[in-house]
Amino acid sequence: MRMRYATLVLLLWSFGASAQSVQLIKDEEAKLPAQAAKTMTRAITRGPGIKLMSPEIVSAPFPFKVLFEPRGQAKIDKASIKVEYLKGAGIDLTERLKADTKETGIETHAALAPVGEHMIRISATDSEGRQGTTEFKLTVK
Repeated sequence: MRMRYATLVLLLWSFGASAQSVQLIKDEEAKLPAQAAKTMTRAITRGPGIKLMSPEIVSAPFPFKVLFEPRGQAKIDKASIKVEYLKGAGIDLTERLKADTKETGIETHAALAPVGEHMIRISATDSEGRQGTTEFKLTVK
């Protein structure tokens, strides 16, 4: 009986933990100047694809979902995943999303960010050392 109770408590706790909101971008970070534009080169690559699956225009709290698409038999190196807010000198958001990050992607059901436009860069490397990067503008209304 105790084992069933302990299992139930653990399940409820883990569900509650995953249902909590994630402060993706803080108010003071949003007030920083935009990061200077870097020239990105485009080339043919077999690096992993990275796709924003949630809408780019949202109201807080909002779902935030990103899909990683490795090529061939490669797998995403979870330790290589980096999420960066392109403000100031660049703000690393990776740790804030760590609990919601898997080899297949990032998914949080209740992200929070101030109203405005926010440029975000996500990069990941696969098991063959190939890197994929994407940038997108997230607009919070």
